[in-house]
Amino acid sequence: MIFNIDTAKKTAELLLQINAIKLNPKNPFTWASGWKSPIYCDNRITLSFPPIRNYIREEFSKHIEKEFGKPDVIAGVATGAIGIGMLVAEYMGLPFVYVRPEPKKHGRQNQVEGFLQKGQNVVVVEDLISTGNSSLMAVEALKAAGANVKGMVAIFTYGFDVSVENFKKANVTLHTLGNYETLLDLAVSKKYITEEELDTLKDWSKSPSTWGQ
Repeated sequence: MIFNIDTAKKTAELLLQINAIKLNPKNPFTWASGWKSPIYCDNRITLSFPPIRNYIREEFSKHIEKEFGKPDVIAGVATGAIGIGMLVAEYMGLPFVYVRPEPKKHGRQNQVEGFLQKGQNVVVVEDLISTGNSSLMAVEALKAAGANVKGMVAIFTYGFDVSVENFKKANVTLHTLGNYETLLDLAVSKKYITEEELDTLKDWSKSPSTWGQ
């Protein structure tokens, strides 16, 4: 669920402007999962643009407090959301931790890095939601460490049915600054893509795991 349509439009415009989101239906990208995709999203690029990263941290901070109340800790999901998560924590004056994809193989074998006490309220910051699997693994790691996870916020979601179902099953509330539907509407109106390319992008989102095969 997006926070609101105005934020979603503004986020889409900013991500397109700096090529954090690339749309290329004629020459699809290949994701790490092997999926073929006419869109590629790398929100880490936002960190290189101070006005944009400031916009994101301030929108996150405002909406986190509104939707979840002020948490005790902000948690970023490694590696993509460590940077923006830290900025949000700093802006809100809160402690910060981050969650590895899996525990370290040496030392204290931590999966959650930073100081976290049992029972603390945590909001998780993520950069991008595709299937939601890796994001929800981070939530499970935080719960295993004794955190009370209030919910998750992300910069952008593709809005796949599988991700909606995964978050529903896990009983985790997700709010995002931007989403795929709003992005496509803006991309057409701003002439980033044609109407024909829009049809291709819509078809992909219906069955992203098999598209292009």
